[in-house]
Amino acid sequence: MSRDRCEVNWIVETPEADPAQGQVRWDPAHSLWNGGMLAASLILVPFFTTPAAVAVGLLLTGAMLLLGHSVGFHRLLIHGSFQTTPWLRDFLIWCGTVAGMSGPIWIVRTHDLRDWAQRQSDCHDYLAHRRRMMHDAWWQLHCTLELDHPPQFDLSKLEQSGFIRWLERTWMLQQLPVAALLFWLGGWPFVVWGVFVRVALTVHGHWLVGHLAHRRGPQSWLVRDAGVQAHDVPWAGLITMGEAWHNNHHAYPGSARIGLQPGQSDWGYRFIQLLERAGFAWDICLPAHVVARSRHLQKVAPETFKAPARQSMQPPQPGPAE
Repeated sequence: MSRDRCEVNWIVETPEADPAQGQVRWDPAHSLWNGGMLAASLILVPFFTTPAAVAVGLLLTGAMLLLGHSVGFHRLLIHGSFQTTPWLRDFLIWCGTVAGMSGPIWIVRTHDLRDWAQRQSDCHDYLAHRRRMMHDAWWQLHCTLELDHPPQFDLSKLEQSGFIRWLERTWMLQQLPVAALLFWLGGWPFVVWGVFVRVALTVHGHWLVGHLAHRRGPQSWLVRDAGVQAHDVPWAGLITMGEAWHNNHHAYPGSARIGLQPGQSDWGYRFIQLLERAGFAWDICLPAHVVARSRHLQKVAPETFKAPARQSMQPPQPGPAE
């Protein structure tokens, strides 16, 4: 574990980059997709709802959030928090694509631009979620930010993969085989709940938790010199597979474990542990592996973890999470 897991992985140093100046413009592809999924759900649910369809829709939502968004996209593809076999890596990234927010390259660019910008002394309101809720919802779900002087990305390792390039081109179409299987299993109610409702819940839920995580809530850490600080969203810890412990994530962004304190459920990390026991995950990064990160942190809550007396900023040694 010699490399720094807490760096922004896909951005290269760009001295002239400015995270504060830019224009928010309508993004027709994502706007029509996100708005269309929500509109289809609201229109069709009253006519195509059965108990089985609701159960299938909610189970698929949880499965794609766990396998795809949390583990496949966020902890594996973006942060490289663990390593796995090529076939399992591809499957998890495919699940992330099926979650329905966008393709893998777009997700990486969007995440790392925000991650980089929030570490600067200041950044655009779009990147900091500073605007009021409905204004931020319009921006995040229907628009994109074009910075006047953006940072440069090095996505060569991603773009050399034909599989990832294919997912990027066809990310919307990846819902079709899922819809076909659901229609065969349960007709239109399964399609409505397993595709339209699932994607609408994922996209809008992701925005809502992200908005709240940068506005209000508990904090254990402040990241020194960062213009944007994160908060935990405790009520969403379980349903986001651990992603809602966002203050912990800002503190240790390279960690495969996000729910660090006892009582902070983290199904994403539990799944990675399960893969490790089965021999399918290794090189798993935890806060104890990134000791140098501590110099960037200030503890702002009562101590939960015991630290050696000789070092006041020791990374937490996570106890068992529920």
